[in-house]
Amino acid sequence: MWGEYRLDFVHRGFLLLLLGLPVLWWWSYGSLSALGPVRRILALVLRSAVFILLVLALAEAQLVRTSEKLAVTYLLDRSMSVPPDQRKRMLDYYNESVRQFRPENPEDLAGAIVFGREAKVEIPPFDDNLPMGSAIESRIDPEHTNLSQAMRLAQATFPHDASKRIVVVSDFNENLGNALAEAQGLVDTGIGIDVLPVAISAGQDVSVEKVTIPDDVRKGQPFDVRVVLNNNASEEGGQPVRGRLRISRHTGEYEEILAESEIDLEPGKRVFSVREEIDRPDFYTYKARFVPDDTGEDGRSQNNEASAFTHVRGAGQVLFIEDYEYPGEFDYLVDRLRKLNIEVTVRPSGPDQPFAGLPELQAFDAVVLANVPREHFSEDHVKALALNTQQMGSGLLMLGGPNSFGAGGWTNTPVEEAMPVDFQIKSSTVVPVGALALIMHASEMAQGNYWQKEVARLSIRTLGNEDYCGLLHFNGTDQWLWGQPVGMVKVGGQRNKMLARLDRMVPGDMPQFEPSMVLAHQSFLKLRDAAVKHMIIISDGDPSPPSARILTALANLGVKISTVAIGTHGPAGSATLEQISLRTGGQYYQVSRPELLPRIYQREARKVARPLIYENESGFQPNIRFDHEMIQGVEGPLPPITGFVLTTVKEHPGVEVALISPRPGEARYGTVLAGWQYGLGKGAVFTTDAGKRWATSWTAWENYDKLFSQIVRWTMRPVGEQGKYSVATDIRDGKVRVIVTALDQDDQFLNFLEMLGNVVGPDMKPVDLDIEQAAPGRYVGEFDASDAGSYLINIMPGAGQAPIRTGINIPYSSEFNDREHNLGLAQMMAGLAPPDAGSGQVISAEGNLSQLENLLAVNPFRHDLPQARSYQDIWHWLGFTAACLFFADVFFRRVQISLAW
Repeated sequence: MWGEYRLDFVHRGFLLLLLGLPVLWWWSYGSLSALGPVRRILALVLRSAVFILLVLALAEAQLVRTSEKLAVTYLLDRSMSVPPDQRKRMLDYYNESVRQFRPENPEDLAGAIVFGREAKVEIPPFDDNLPMGSAIESRIDPEHTNLSQAMRLAQATFPHDASKRIVVVSDFNENLGNALAEAQGLVDTGIGIDVLPVAISAGQDVSVEKVTIPDDVRKGQPFDVRVVLNNNASEEGGQPVRGRLRISRHTGEYEEILAESEIDLEPGKRVFSVREEIDRPDFYTYKARFVPDDTGEDGRSQNNEASAFTHVRGAGQVLFIEDYEYPGEFDYLVDRLRKLNIEVTVRPSGPDQPFAGLPELQAFDAVVLANVPREHFSEDHVKALALNTQQMGSGLLMLGGPNSFGAGGWTNTPVEEAMPVDFQIKSSTVVPVGALALIMHASEMAQGNYWQKEVARLSIRTLGNEDYCGLLHFNGTDQWLWGQPVGMVKVGGQRNKMLARLDRMVPGDMPQFEPSMVLAHQSFLKLRDAAVKHMIIISDGDPSPPSARILTALANLGVKISTVAIGTHGPAGSATLEQISLRTGGQYYQVSRPELLPRIYQREARKVARPLIYENESGFQPNIRFDHEMIQGVEGPLPPITGFVLTTVKEHPGVEVALISPRPGEARYGTVLAGWQYGLGKGAVFTTDAGKRWATSWTAWENYDKLFSQIVRWTMRPVGEQGKYSVATDIRDGKVRVIVTALDQDDQFLNFLEMLGNVVGPDMKPVDLDIEQAAPGRYVGEFDASDAGSYLINIMPGAGQAPIRTGINIPYSSEFNDREHNLGLAQMMAGLAPPDAGSGQVISAEGNLSQLENLLAVNPFRHDLPQARSYQDIWHWLGFTAACLFFADVFFRRVQISLAW
């Protein structure tokens, strides 16, 4: 042993070979006699050393270092169940504890991890006193407590050459993970655990625990809406809380107050009910909210509202979404559908969004996107449209127009995935390609780099595979982000690389526009096959204006430049940017809120996609390619059309093309009408319009009503009588239990059904629901539901039967149900003892962080854990040394060194 180091072996049994060393000496001493006394002894020493080193290498020798260092990581609970004043005092405790105790052993390390739903390293283990400020820098979701993840992260960040201890500062009310099991795993590896329970108290608190409605609400049948309120004050010392209870019903954007009254809520639970009757089918949300007269009598406001929803079925309903900038464009079609007894609800696209989210779409059996552009919808709403078809069985139909399909910016979206065609053309001979150059100078805007990356990402996704794209930014010099030195490259095959480069982009403050515009001009010159050339500049207008020469050169190439002025040093607006767009025929925008940027960039990028529209004023007749259900009874010839949007048929056996255009050439790009099964629902496309622009002669066609009504009805979700199935949902311990009771027409139990189900939660990610039979006619499934929000459940009871849809709403996180700290869990964790060490300590059972002097009575940096050992393999060095000595042994035996030579 040498100081902190000692020698150890993985396979000690090989050391028995050293017993053969005397035999080696006896045999070698006689065989080396001819070398003379000096060389014989030297050779014997070398041979012995080689033998010893090889035996040590076979035993896998290791150098073991013992360290007296101790690493202490504090796990600080930042979830919302911990009061704000206690969260602030956590930081004071960390700073004072490290300042007072760590310097006793200067090599000791201190670190901090903050956690809520996820855990993040705030301060990595460091051998110095790094105080935390008044606010943490890490961003976490505070509506959950995941202590087990914080412990796993602490274990991963500990250095290997130090003893380890964690100090958990929390209320220990976990609602994700299993902290006790994780703690047992930590102590088994030698990590000590101290705990500091944080006392919490919501005081007297009123919560709306739940809103309940029957699972089988039917049109015209009275039922009760029940609201459960809880005043958690003790019945002995608690006081009644006076306030107003409001119960309302919501359908889409409409709200109706069912009841509103002043109540005195005594300690304990109380149930209020309202008699309700639904007179028409729709999707209904019932909300209950309690507003106290004195907010000081209510500890938390987050748990003062709850909701529930139900769907009352009737005849099939269709949501018809039209462009808010062109209202009434499809009035004739909507009127004909309504006269054919199809219930159509028309809503405009636009900033207000035509639906609130996926739950609201459950009122409709099909959704029609009637010539609406992608930029009118948020990311979540686009996902909802696709999920509504794939997971909830609704239909999705897209009608043609200059704002539909790829021309409308729908390329590379979930909606494209739901359609039987791709929205881009893979052949430049069919559609002329476009080229888009992006110049980025918005770094001085709040979160400027984030928004520049976001709008560039949306632009790239809007472009087709054959289009060109390049991005210029200032990084010491004006340079292309990709494609050096050419600049603009084809998107196809490079799209993922472009998106990856965006993540690493750090644009600086561009001093002048001229150099970047010169680079763009040089790149545009080389694009001989680009029919549409476009440029978008975002800036605050500070760079020096470009010369008239470069603007004229770009305009002569047909490059139109749109400019986006953002306000960083004052109101948005720039004369320089306005002149650039005016001189080149582009569009000028003034933006005061960055949230408007994505819509602007999607609109501008669509200008490159305009060639996707094929028009011929002389007209041409679509042909029937397949006798699909959507065109049954419709015989040719069909009336002519003058245009449609080009798409590419998906290479999938389920895609069925019913109508096809003879122009512009290749059949796979000429789809007019096609459909397919997408998940549980159906997707269909009609790439020309409904009579306003390209199919004007169709409105007088005798088969107009038959064709469009059959298209819409084919996409609609099947409507079946659900009277023999009842569904109940129940939530407990973060899990939702779904119970289905199945009866036949004679009210006898239906057994051995192969039920399938799926769930779409607030995160918009579908999850399969396993349903198994638990009793005669009774089927049960379960899924995790840790997030607050709506969970939509779709159940397929069997082949040929209509799906059963229901759902459950979790109004608020379980974080707001915690009334006091979980001292029992804290004590059990502290009671766990690592091998060869004592158990941890409860720093303060009272959990009052304001009494700092009491908390500092326990030293987290005490050295009562086994010293850390680090192992370094040296057997390979021993083997190498043995090889070198073997060479020396051979040399001295074979070569006689003498001065006589």
